[in-house]
Amino acid sequence: MKFCWCTLGVKNMEESVEFYRDIVGLPVKRRFPAGPGMEICFLGEGETEVELICGERYPASSGAGISLGFEVKSLDETIRFIKEKGLEVASGPFQPNPHIKFFYVKDPDGHSVQFVENI
Repeated sequence: MKFCWCTLGVKNMEESVEFYRDIVGLPVKRRFPAGPGMEICFLGEGETEVELICGERYPASSGAGISLGFEVKSLDETIRFIKEKGLEVASGPFQPNPHIKFFYVKDPDGHSVQFVENI
């Protein structure tokens, strides 16, 4: 069995696509209408994807208890990039041991997005 994707209900598809594409760096794989007033967008590389759903019949996720983690080459460079884009670091950076450090930002719907550097 393999993990395929994580689905997030979003309030504004454009804002969410811009965040996951331009901030996280996930390419848009496919984007399509899914019936009246509904749109789906898959982003990602490789096997695992993030699926965004926006529509009247699909409620936006509250963000509570949801966290998505993405590995980066340099945490310091990523923090600078995040701040240059006008976003705030929601928490961190943390380094619980000598082998990892990470911080969190919030996506447009309040989901926690973790950027992780493995050392």
